[in-house]
Amino acid sequence: MAAFPVPPGIDPHTPVLVGVGQHVQRTDEGAPELSPVQLMTESLRTALADTGADSPGSLGASIAWLAAVPALTWRYADAARPVADALGARSATTATCAMGGHSPNYLLGAAARAIAAGHLDLAAVTGGEAGQARVEHRRAGVQPDWGTQPGDLAPDEVVGPVEMEMAHPAEVAHALYLPTQMYPLFETALRAAAGRSIADHQAHIGRLWAGYAAVAAGNPNAWDRTAYSPAEIVTPGPGNRWVGWPYTKHLVSNSQVDMGASVVVASAAAAAAAGIPTDRWVFIHAGTDAVDRLASERSSFTGSPAMRIAGGRALDLAGVSVDELDFVDLYSCFPSAVQLAAAELGIATDRSLTTWGGLCFAGGPWNNPVTHALAATVDALREHGRGTALVSANGGIVHKHSFCVLGSEPPPHGFRWESPQAEVDAADIAVPVELTPGGTATIEAYTVMHDRTNRPERAHAAVRLNDGARAWALSDDADTMAELIAAEGVGRIVHVDDGRLRLAS
Repeated sequence: MAAFPVPPGIDPHTPVLVGVGQHVQRTDEGAPELSPVQLMTESLRTALADTGADSPGSLGASIAWLAAVPALTWRYADAARPVADALGARSATTATCAMGGHSPNYLLGAAARAIAAGHLDLAAVTGGEAGQARVEHRRAGVQPDWGTQPGDLAPDEVVGPVEMEMAHPAEVAHALYLPTQMYPLFETALRAAAGRSIADHQAHIGRLWAGYAAVAAGNPNAWDRTAYSPAEIVTPGPGNRWVGWPYTKHLVSNSQVDMGASVVVASAAAAAAAGIPTDRWVFIHAGTDAVDRLASERSSFTGSPAMRIAGGRALDLAGVSVDELDFVDLYSCFPSAVQLAAAELGIATDRSLTTWGGLCFAGGPWNNPVTHALAATVDALREHGRGTALVSANGGIVHKHSFCVLGSEPPPHGFRWESPQAEVDAADIAVPVELTPGGTATIEAYTVMHDRTNRPERAHAAVRLNDGARAWALSDDADTMAELIAAEGVGRIVHVDDGRLRLAS
């Protein structure tokens, strides 16, 4: 490779994104099936070629740290190992982290910190999911032949906690496990706080999501490139049934995709030594990680201290204001997640909020969407020539958060990273939770789940008891569900008897 000197004024240990790659495999259109690990491998090969290095193959074999975002469509003991082996990087340290949509930013932050500290020169983060192929296998009643690994195999490194709690015991007791059950609760609380009618708020989130669909329509790496109108997004009908009211199918993340994405990050010295042209470099300016309380204990369904404090801190560390950002990609599993992030960070929702197209349209490959967003953001910054960008990541139920600020120019104060967890914890005092509630209560947030025939199936509500404690209540009464759909339920007085909800007359 033709090496060149590190440009003047740049610390040799500055972490730089030098290559990005995405691989979309349309098995639903007849493309041959790839396993999640194969999707990772193909996207990483694309990322290595994207660096512009004289010898991408030699660069791949030199990767010293390879992290795989946890896959859900096929469980691997160490997904990074076969990817490293395929690239000839057999001495690479393999890594992963706990489940969650925050994973790509979280792993990228770990790599950047190691590079900035001088412990690492060349690393990659990869992820892949074969959701469409997995669905087809289930329909056929067969298991995919995607290989197995020895049971005692494990990654060389697990970044952060091995596992993170995903649900409170009160949520478990009510079988409230799914994002499609929980994120609509935040939506109804946000609607009530905004003072909008149900119809006006549906129009609001339709416009918000149409902005994501418009970006996906222009993205060649998007799974669904349809430029849906706001009305098409929020109006239920064939192909767009209610899921967890007030969300239709077009308002929820689409995990039924076969996609892989990877990023390559190096020290400035290693990038220069590999002969990677500086016009391929995008600098990591700053990053933060923090965790909110679980839904049952958080003080409000209309705020996120972790988003506000950690997201704001990432911008402060980078020395950039919201108004100075050229690009933003806000994690978009559901509209409530975007609205929470925009409000907490002071980002206007009438600007473009994505570089990629979001999880509903561009694709929602379980824990890996943000790797695609990072790739699209790097491409946008390169094309723009000079600018900064914020990429947010959200795991669990508005629970685990990771932010990174990227720039086409070197960070003026060097790379910075923090975890302001103590401040987040102090900003959100835990609400007491009643596991066996009874008596009069007030609805704080709610949803009505629908079955696949579009019929209301069960209402779930977070309620506040007279003593201020929070509890969960449910109802499968048809009249109750119909009433909650027809008129605002937040603020209504209800009776709760051992977790069953009855509307007060």
